[in-house]
Amino acid sequence: MTPPGGAARVAAVPPATAPRASVSVPVRGPLPSTEDLAATQTSYDTVAGSYAALLEDELDARPVDRGLLAAFAETATTAGLGPVGDLGCGPGRVTGHLASLGVDAFGVDLSPGMVAEARRRHPDLRFEVGSILDLDLPDGYLGGALLWYSTVHTPPAQLPEVFAEVHRVLAPGAPLITAFKVGDRQVHLQHAYGHNLSLQVYWTPMELVTDLLDQAGLVIDARMVCEPAPHEKQPQGYVMAHRPA
Repeated sequence: MTPPGGAARVAAVPPATAPRASVSVPVRGPLPSTEDLAATQTSYDTVAGSYAALLEDELDARPVDRGLLAAFAETATTAGLGPVGDLGCGPGRVTGHLASLGVDAFGVDLSPGMVAEARRRHPDLRFEVGSILDLDLPDGYLGGALLWYSTVHTPPAQLPEVFAEVHRVLAPGAPLITAFKVGDRQVHLQHAYGHNLSLQVYWTPMELVTDLLDQAGLVIDARMVCEPAPHEKQPQGYVMAHRPA
């Protein structure tokens, strides 16, 4: 799900062969408690309708996002290794976009309210309640996985667990694309989308994300950082990877 703050659009693409800087932020810090996860779920249940209405047409003004999603869709459909999971799908906005590109896509989200909104808006697609930490999917089931700002409420210390689970459910050769906030900070939101809520939001260094994906056994294919748009405060990061065959 896209968190409060949106996504930036001015692309800066480092060469694929450029060496990576060393990771400046170790994977440390507390893991989320049961109460933290419940607060995230409840918050998105509360804002589901407002969130879906506000972001319904967001991709129309996001050519970079559409281009990256098109590249991912082409990779997944060409490989033809199975259905594509939009993991942390929110109200199904990106799931529906992938389906419009010919992808056999379905969505999973922690929030029952978001899943209900997704089913209402996209009755022809499948959406299920579930956690990206423990997906109810067989090993190697997915022909592609999307983590579109799905980890912004996940502390860095828990990212290895998320990426290991994604590796488990991806078929050998299947692609992954992830989008996230780039940086080294966290904030606690108490109001967004016209509602009171409780959400912890994390910014993560690009080098940390790519290193952790690599450690999970995934091969990095491309990475990109977009500078903040005028109304935004942080860069956005995108990584495409795949599980090796």
